[in-house]
Amino acid sequence: MKVLVTGATGFIGRLVARQLGEAGAELRLASRHPEKLGPAHDAVQMPGFDAPAAAFLALTRDVSHVVHCAGLNNDQGNATEADFRAANAELSARLAHAAAAQASGRFIHLSSIRAVIGARASATIDADTIPDPQCAYGRSKREGEIRVLDAYASHGRPDATVLRLPPVYGAGMRGNLATLMRLADTALPLPAGVLTGRRSLLSSEAAARAVSHLLSTHSEPLRPVYLASDVSPVSVAAIVGAFRSGFGRPMRLMAVPAGPMQAVATLLGKRAFWDSMTATQICDASMLMSDGWQPETETLERLAEIAASGKTCPIP
Repeated sequence: MKVLVTGATGFIGRLVARQLGEAGAELRLASRHPEKLGPAHDAVQMPGFDAPAAAFLALTRDVSHVVHCAGLNNDQGNATEADFRAANAELSARLAHAAAAQASGRFIHLSSIRAVIGARASATIDADTIPDPQCAYGRSKREGEIRVLDAYASHGRPDATVLRLPPVYGAGMRGNLATLMRLADTALPLPAGVLTGRRSLLSSEAAARAVSHLLSTHSEPLRPVYLASDVSPVSVAAIVGAFRSGFGRPMRLMAVPAGPMQAVATLLGKRAFWDSMTATQICDASMLMSDGWQPETETLERLAEIAASGKTCPIP
């Protein structure tokens, strides 16, 4: 079995490559920075979305499965809608068409819950949730999902699936979790006690295990969409508390009334961030778990360990 992993130097892609390599898979690793992968790997340059078709055919030649981790994340503050669409929809579609034409096995497309729900909404999300993306990133991820599944369907193949992920934590994480971690690394009192909205999170290691599971231990035909998450959702206040515990900081989480905090956030132009911190978003990963995938059960303990190890620097 030879597996192509795209985005192999990225936050999740590097762990997927390691997980599959340790399981004995032969790998082809694609990255915009293949020089970072070392000479021991079949490392190749990831084509751009506008590369010739031959580049995608060469990339997928002689591989069994494809795990598509490459894309433009929503922590890129200067990215435009066109940038997101090119990286997350056009590139995904062209890779999927090439893989469907000649790769013999499965195509696992990593996506995000932002493809179905905005950061400010409260909901429980499962594979049947009607998509309603609210940002350029989410719209591009949803279009990427559609075009990957359509590419395989156009070749009469049912062996492509979308794996939607909630916020993922681990060494090198970015986005809101990294922001909360930096805020926690201070002795100042924080008004985080009011942030009681619960969120599903996913450890980066569990994400890699989910990919491996879908490739190697899932015997039934793939469903179009799966969700993965840790077992128990946690509040933002608990996340900050876990980071402070790992840093050895005093808790100092003040239970300030929500009304004044919301007013201050609005006054400072941070209402969207406030809403995203107070929303409850729970992912139903029961479908993947029923197939034998094992999720993380100790989310807060893992967050504290990340803080204690000082793994705060983002992956370049």
